[in-house]
Amino acid sequence: MDLGVVRVADDEDFTAFRRLVDGTDGWAKKFDKNGTRVWLHNNSDTETARVRMIKVSKTFQDVSAAVTYDVLHDAAYRKKWDRMMVEGYELCKVNWTNDISYYQMKCPSPLKNRDFVMQRTWLETGNEFIIFNHSVFHKKIPPKKGVIRGHSYLTGYMIRPKGANSCDITYVTRSDPKGSLKAWVINRLAHFVAPKVVDKLQQACRDYPKWKSKHDPRYKPWLYPEQMSLPPLDPNDLLAKEENISDNSLDESEIKEEDFREGDLQDGEF
Repeated sequence: MDLGVVRVADDEDFTAFRRLVDGTDGWAKKFDKNGTRVWLHNNSDTETARVRMIKVSKTFQDVSAAVTYDVLHDAAYRKKWDRMMVEGYELCKVNWTNDISYYQMKCPSPLKNRDFVMQRTWLETGNEFIIFNHSVFHKKIPPKKGVIRGHSYLTGYMIRPKGANSCDITYVTRSDPKGSLKAWVINRLAHFVAPKVVDKLQQACRDYPKWKSKHDPRYKPWLYPEQMSLPPLDPNDLLAKEENISDNSLDESEIKEEDFREGDLQDGEF
């Protein structure tokens, strides 16, 4: 779906996402080690040419597809395992399988924190579990001082069962952290973040059943729509474009390559 457009996802949207997950055209494998595979896509869209699309695939040998799907949805549990998350919440529902949510992530120094306002979409068929999002603009979540508002053109997960207690997961993302970053910084940051997301997710999935058994185990509104208590979307709250704020403290134009040779980014580089 297009940036800023809010509508209920349809069959064509899910088909397009499956093509990205399963397709090989335009993808070049960059990493294959310890069961984790990483591809980069040669973008043809001029609007997003400076942002490489990344695909990460891995088999979770000891985690079911259903548990993985629950972990990705469970906002209460995410606060426990996602150490990159500063703040996150669901604002309103578009329908029973689409909502609008907010996520702020802590970026490694010397970068500033980023946040995203997203329409999130999900689908469970038994043979596959899908979640994906794209950025939208909402009056009730304007940009914050001291935080750079990023754009997700498309970020999503495909989870497919593989036996009784394992699954294949593919994570696809094309996100622009915005700000004054140069293209090489954006893509190095993506190389760091994307594989780490999948690795941390696997451990979170292993720990989830025990945690969930003690934290409202029957509450799963992503599976049971009658449990969803989010207010409906008010179309009058949607914006055609994002509000800009002036904040001189957000300038990152002087970041140099040597800034990433030590610290948090070093471990995630490919």
